[in-house]
Parts: sequence; C-alpha cells; structure tokens
Amino acid sequence: MLDLAGSTQLMRLVAEPTRLRLLLLLQSESLTVAEMTNVTQLAQSRVSSHLARLREADLVHDQARGNTNLYSVDPSRWPEGVRRFWRFLTESIDDVQLGRDREAAREIINRRGRSGGWAASVAGSMERHYSPGRTWEALGRALGEHLELGQTLDIASGDGVLAELIAHRAEHMTCVDSSQAVIEAARQRLADVANVEFRVADMHDLPFNAAIFDDVFMLHALPYSYWPDVAVTEAARVLKPGGRLTVATIARHVNQATVATYDHVNDGFDPNDIDSLLSTAGLITETAEIRTHETRPPYFGLVIARAYKSAA
Repeated sequence: MLDLAGSTQLMRLVAEPTRLRLLLLLQSESLTVAEMTNVTQLAQSRVSSHLARLREADLVHDQARGNTNLYSVDPSRWPEGVRRFWRFLTESIDDVQLGRDREAAREIINRRGRSGGWAASVAGSMERHYSPGRTWEALGRALGEHLELGQTLDIASGDGVLAELIAHRAEHMTCVDSSQAVIEAARQRLADVANVEFRVADMHDLPFNAAIFDDVFMLHALPYSYWPDVAVTEAARVLKPGGRLTVATIARHVNQATVATYDHVNDGFDPNDIDSLLSTAGLITETAEIRTHETRPPYFGLVIARAYKSAA
C-alpha cells in the first residue's frame, strides 16, 4: 500500500502531462532520448529533464546501448501499490495523441531494425537533435566560409552573434544597435576581432554617409520598428550601387501576447509587404518568401528577402 507521502509524490509525478505521456510511451517501446524527442516533437532538453525525474522515482529504467541509453518502463519492478494505481490509470485513458505516439514509436523501431544507428533513429527531424559537433553554430560557421563580403553593416546587431560568424569574411564590419547594453556585450564578445566596430544608433536614422556599404544585414530588426519603411529606406541609402541587403523577419501573425515579452511593436510581415518596402526604397528584390516555420506552436514563419541596389 502507498502511504500519504508516497501517494502525493506519485500523483505529482504523473499529473504533469509530459511525464505521463513519456511513461505511457515507454511502456509500449524501449526508446532513446533522441527517439522520444522524435516521437513527441518536444525539445530534447525537456524530454531529458522529465526522464531524470521519472528515473529518480524509479519509474523509468535505462540500459546502455552503444553510445546511448535505452529507456523503458517495467511496472513489474514497481511496488504493488504503484502497480495497482498504474493499472487503474492505464485502463481509464483513451487518447488520440497516445495512439499517434505509439504509431510513431513503432515506425522508429522498424527503421532501427532496418538500418540501425543514431541517424536512423532521428531520420526526418535530424535538425532538432544534438550530436557531437553537429550544431546550428557549426552549420552557420561552415556556410559562412562561402561568403565574400566587403564593407558590411549589421543593423540591430544585438550582442554580435552574426558578426562573430562572418566578420572574418568581411573587409570590415559595423554593428549597430539602439541598446548601449547589447553593444557593450558585442564589444566583449568580439574583443579580439580587429575588423569590427560598434555604434549605438537608431535604425531609422543611421549615422553614416550614403553609399558606403557593400553588404547590409537586417536580421530580426523589423519587428522592433514602428516605421519599417523608414528603416528599410535608411538601409538602402547607405548601400553602394550594386550593394546587397538581406532581411530576415517574423511572418505576419496574430499572436501578439506571445511576442509582447520580446518587445515587438508590430505583427510581422508578409513577403509582399517586404517586397513593397524594398521597392519603395529603390531596391530590386531578388527573393522575398517564407522559408520556414517553427516546429512548435504557434508555428511562427520566417520571411527571408534579398535585394540589391542598381549599379546604374
């Protein structure tokens, strides 16, 4: 039988939806963390955190399999009181999502049997899983080696993440942001990089002469603009003839409450909005389209645009 403390602890553990979902999934199949992430489409860190709680409670067990661990649920190893509670719970649950989870898990097991290995277990969502050396930063650095940049401006640069990736491929790079705090953070991040300078300035009133930059980046700048037409016109003004502007911005959405935390002041942009802004600023649009959507609700889209200033 369960005492009051044990009952309370058990109720708290299974009352959390993700932990209950993982327990039910692992009762059907033994899976790795990567495989559970693939099935549930949750962040790997979140899956690992919940597994740690379940493992501490001795509800989940793991065994080594190659370079990873295989997790499973075996109610026969639990105390009788816990088993009785679990039998009652599982007999009472009927949920469409759990059926989908089990179906996805069976497909993963089939793939595992056909080809084996980590890559097979995460096929179809490999970008969401960590493996040594395989990160978005590593991908960005590798792709950056294909760039040949001249005088480069990063508008709304934040703390210098883009500059850290590409400054070594530019003749010179200037980071501009309206926040003194983030510019100071960028200075510290890039203290050892000689060809980068930093300016605190408003994207709507850039402190530069016209036609001095070969490449301008506006990555995630426009959601912070009340006057995006002015911001894009300023970016176009400082471009040399033949210069290129790259824009990345959140697509138009109706999730104001979600983005309010991040100080956005507008509801994003459609590709046609961006094309219009570029054209009005005197630039020639090469592409403006939604290139990707986030994998979790509310599935924000990302508009990527590229334009250039006529050399004529």
